[in-house]
Amino acid sequence: MRFLGLSIILSSLFPASLSSQTAREWSLQECVSYALSHNLSIRQQEDNVQLQKIQLSTARNSRLPNLSGSVGESFSFGRALTSDNTYANRNTMNTSMSLGTSAPLITGGQLVHEVGIRRLGLAAAMEDCERMRENVTLQVISAYLECAYQKDMVQVASRQLELSALQVRRMDLLFQNQKASEADLAQIKATHAGDELSLTQQRNSYMLALLELSQLLELEHPEGFDVRQPQTNDSGDVLLPTPDDVYAQALGIKPQIAAEQIRLQSAEKSILLARSQLYPSLYFNAGLGSSYYRTSGWETTGFGRQLKDNFNQYFGFSLSVPIFNRLATRNSIRAAKVQVHTQQLQLQQVRQALYKEIQQAYYNALASQRQCQSSQVALNAAQTSFELMQKKYENGKANATDFQEAKTALMRAQSDDARARYTFLFRQKILHFYQTSSIGD
Repeated sequence: MRFLGLSIILSSLFPASLSSQTAREWSLQECVSYALSHNLSIRQQEDNVQLQKIQLSTARNSRLPNLSGSVGESFSFGRALTSDNTYANRNTMNTSMSLGTSAPLITGGQLVHEVGIRRLGLAAAMEDCERMRENVTLQVISAYLECAYQKDMVQVASRQLELSALQVRRMDLLFQNQKASEADLAQIKATHAGDELSLTQQRNSYMLALLELSQLLELEHPEGFDVRQPQTNDSGDVLLPTPDDVYAQALGIKPQIAAEQIRLQSAEKSILLARSQLYPSLYFNAGLGSSYYRTSGWETTGFGRQLKDNFNQYFGFSLSVPIFNRLATRNSIRAAKVQVHTQQLQLQQVRQALYKEIQQAYYNALASQRQCQSSQVALNAAQTSFELMQKKYENGKANATDFQEAKTALMRAQSDDARARYTFLFRQKILHFYQTSSIGD
């Protein structure tokens, strides 16, 4: 009952994925392109790139002069000192307005280094985004080839069911002509029913693989979605590149290496930024302002006249010379040097991890190539054995059990061969991806 319920659910999710001719087959390149455009993790990384661009713009604009204005209104009440050196009760109102600017002239290289660090941060964020795109690409390749394998297995199960149906019709004719027993007919019908169940199960596996891939692509629904089976060539003619050759090419193109190299440059610039605190800084300051006063008991001129009479301007320079700040600058420089060393170790670690990944990918590909060759030999032997057993069975020289065992062995060999071919294809694409950062044909 649980199996029947699962079949109903999957059939509702994929009402036409296997039988309808309207389902569009997607190629591997189409799936990868769609995933790269719609994956949420990639879009989050792209947002991070935009934030880095904004921070770079902020650092660049810090070289510009600022401009600020202020308006103030104050009131005072009670006794206050008068001009004749006596105290009297008095209410005073003061209105002030000012406009000022400040521009950095010399900052010991601080602004230049900040801009450089932000620029490197943007470059590292772009490499991180590219790294995310590569991860999504590999996930899509794996899920796509799993779908292709399951689709192949549906065809294998279909051929097995067709073969069982032919044997049922043959045995039924023999039974009607009293050349076969009812038990023989019942046994071959049971085999046919088992093949029907195997086909249903394989279709469900294919549906689940399609569902997983469609979710990875961020499709709204999996209806009408199908995959185009790729070509799996003879593995014996494929010459795999050595790990050292792949690693030499990957060092120059892999985004994780580029990102760590950029972060190392940024850490080195952080030393220069920390050292800039040792040097004097010079700022230019300028401004203008005016005010209006009104005191109770005193005659005051008009608002506009006072603003004109009290109008003032100023400009000047401010020089700040660091002398002693509790060794904070020295410790900042030392911390930046430690960060450089840490980043050097991080870069070395990423390089070692990349080489280990390439080694693993190479030996996986080599093993799958050998397995593919062995599975082809096993498939040929199983095919030959089945054909001989089929002839013996049709001539009454073998029973239904022997025939079923040969058919099961053939199906298992076909399954192993398909799995080996798609595994080897996936391993090939992994090595090619390390070399070129593309999925190839």
